[in-house]
Amino acid sequence: MLRDIDLQSIQEVRNYLEEAKTAQKIMAKMNQSEIDHIVESMVKAAREEAERLAAMAVEETGFGNVPDKTVKNLFAANDVYNSIKDVKTVGIIRRDEENRVWEVAQPVGIVAGIVPSTNPTSTVIFKSLIAVKAGNAIIFSPHPAAAKCTTEAARIMQEAAERAGAPKGLILCITQPTLAATNELMKHKLTDVILATGGPGLVRAAYSSGKPAYGVGPGNVPVYIHESANIEKAVELIIESKTFDYGTICASEQALLVDESIKEKVVAEMTKQGAYFLNEEEKRKVESIILVNGGLNAKIVGKSPQVIAEMAGIEVPSEAKVIVAEETGVGKEYPFSIEKLSPTLAFYTVKDMQAASELAQKLLDAGGLGHTVGIHAEDEKVIETYTIDKPAGRIIVNAGTTFGAIGATVNVKPSLTLGCGAIGNNVTSDNVTVNHLFNIKRVAFGVRQMPKKEESAQNEPALTK
Repeated sequence: MLRDIDLQSIQEVRNYLEEAKTAQKIMAKMNQSEIDHIVESMVKAAREEAERLAAMAVEETGFGNVPDKTVKNLFAANDVYNSIKDVKTVGIIRRDEENRVWEVAQPVGIVAGIVPSTNPTSTVIFKSLIAVKAGNAIIFSPHPAAAKCTTEAARIMQEAAERAGAPKGLILCITQPTLAATNELMKHKLTDVILATGGPGLVRAAYSSGKPAYGVGPGNVPVYIHESANIEKAVELIIESKTFDYGTICASEQALLVDESIKEKVVAEMTKQGAYFLNEEEKRKVESIILVNGGLNAKIVGKSPQVIAEMAGIEVPSEAKVIVAEETGVGKEYPFSIEKLSPTLAFYTVKDMQAASELAQKLLDAGGLGHTVGIHAEDEKVIETYTIDKPAGRIIVNAGTTFGAIGATVNVKPSLTLGCGAIGNNVTSDNVTVNHLFNIKRVAFGVRQMPKKEESAQNEPALTK
């Protein structure tokens, strides 16, 4: 039975969809320079408000930290913007005169933007930019635990767009986030496509809504440190990546797979750089708080090592950057082997590359198929052999997987929505960007005659026995 608040939120969604429809029709008549001017204004506002929005997100959700969330907001405003600013999204975007085909961009229409609590404001900035750049309107459905900061981010984007000539109603955010409102937004006839960033249940709902949807999957990222790696550099990159915003990006490292020939050196270097290795008793205590009722304990998500240790009833040094536990098994009975979204790492010792490859597959099977894999090695033959068969959309070499997967430190498209492909139950394995939010029509000129029946018969290949 629907509550009054459910009914109110559903009505709000319907009202917003009508507003967005009107706004998008106006956008569809704008030229490229007009749209680019609007996007530039949004970027300027996002840069100016990056730190304030980060502080709001941390205060409201309790996840992560302000400096790193500020960097995330700036990543959306800078890296994402730089990757899309010169993309043609209006009118004829390509002419193939040799084959006599023109390609014409057409906005998808109204985008439903589902926003997670772990990265609320950066996701709004990112999705607003790619939606508007493609000529669309967008309506956000915030996570209830991040409703205030999500709504504020959307307001900032809308007001900046309006200052540059955009219509009212182009960027909207549900103010009463309920499950009923989210379902209404995803299923309503006026919604054209869904950009779903969130938990598995929500992504499944998006795909079952009857609408085209770009979803994501969980990232249980295994990272192999081969004996040829530059150990000091690899450890530096891993710790920088894993501790960023206290591990709230789903592409962060979850398990290290280390060749036994270099184990002692890796452990020593990690300890030197701020890793705290748990003893068996401490490990059991931390394990007890990782899962709740078979799922990840939200209370450890995006928390510092010291807070997690206190929750588990242990002490770690104030300078500890990441908590590490040696592990041998995979599955929910081994909590360190799952995606933890916190500065906690599993540490596996492997005999060789083959053993690492088999273990990586098990970790991905346990929850991470299609997402991200990492490797640190200097031997390119090893890199090729190890990576070629990995079921992941992003395979990051000699870089932190957090920054590599989102396109900050490697040359893949900068994005905060990381597709996991069919193997991860997603429609794409791409880093989702502006190109996914407009359709391409093809104007094709006649260049040859259709062969006649007798000519077709002559051209048929001979049957062989």
